[in-house]
Amino acid sequence: MALLTFTNTGISGLTAAVPRYKINNYEFDRYFSKDEIKGVVDKIGVIERRFADEKTCSSDLCHAAAEKLFKEMDINREEIDLLLFISQTPDYRMPATSVILQERLKLPSSTITLDINLGCSAFLYGLTVVYSMLLTGGIRKALILDGETRSKVYSLKDRKTGFLFGDAGVAALVEKNEKFGHSWFSLNSDGSRADLIKIPAGGYRMMSSCETVKEKVVDEYGNIRSDEQGYMNGADVFNFVIREVPKDFYRLLEYSGTDISTINYFVFHQANSYINGFLAKKLKLPDEKVPATIHKYGNTSSVSIPLTIVSELKEKLIGHKRLLLSGFGVGLTWGTAIIDVEDCFIGEIVEI
Repeated sequence: MALLTFTNTGISGLTAAVPRYKINNYEFDRYFSKDEIKGVVDKIGVIERRFADEKTCSSDLCHAAAEKLFKEMDINREEIDLLLFISQTPDYRMPATSVILQERLKLPSSTITLDINLGCSAFLYGLTVVYSMLLTGGIRKALILDGETRSKVYSLKDRKTGFLFGDAGVAALVEKNEKFGHSWFSLNSDGSRADLIKIPAGGYRMMSSCETVKEKVVDEYGNIRSDEQGYMNGADVFNFVIREVPKDFYRLLEYSGTDISTINYFVFHQANSYINGFLAKKLKLPDEKVPATIHKYGNTSSVSIPLTIVSELKEKLIGHKRLLLSGFGVGLTWGTAIIDVEDCFIGEIVEI
């Protein structure tokens, strides 16, 4: 558990991009019957999601979002001193995707570039890295690009994951300004549960081979995937979330001295509608303060928190607003943040 406090740093603008290709889960009957599909979709609440085509990567989605942000906020590219790219579906094993995006966005060669390979909590981790670096005094403005093409790493023949994940990218401009006041973060990790959400092969522990890409039946229910496709132990992940997330939620409220009534919106990682509904009920949060996008974009991993802000809170972040953000998943890692925004620019979602 790490508890962190920052002063006078915050998000001044957000944009998002999603693929044009839209899937209706109830009609996605390539491998399962209508009855099987309805049972799964009714439970997870993912009605629609977006899939990138074979040539579109996370960086392409982030690039589109960033270009829109630059144009609509009239950002001077020469003032971007830090570019942080967040993804577990990068362009290559090497080089880092952030370096490629620095060139594509025509940022100066003095720009610091970093990649973060982390899952569903990564946007919060990324914010703490950027906030920390901004407070050193040598950085004027920072750009966070967070993108995932999870459709490429999960099997559509696996009921446990085949109807859940979607693709998206976001761009966030982060700056120093006294108007942001204080922000607070709690970050946590537990590698003993790393096997609950995992892609076993394709890295350097188990390198790609003819065997690792071969599809096979993996359980008594007939689910099919290869060792280079992701799996998730849904029951144990659910137990982790309902045990750890509420504790972290209240821990940060106490640490920050924040009255829960002063928080305008609670933005959770969009895991699935069952988990998120359970959390909101357990924490006794009013529905109108808990925006959701799981039904129309699916689980987009680390992108889901900023994507939900762009999708659901446009025109609602005028003036001073306080947000509580909560991310949890792959690792396992989880985190909670309380941040203030002031007249935060929110762009329309781009389709590419």
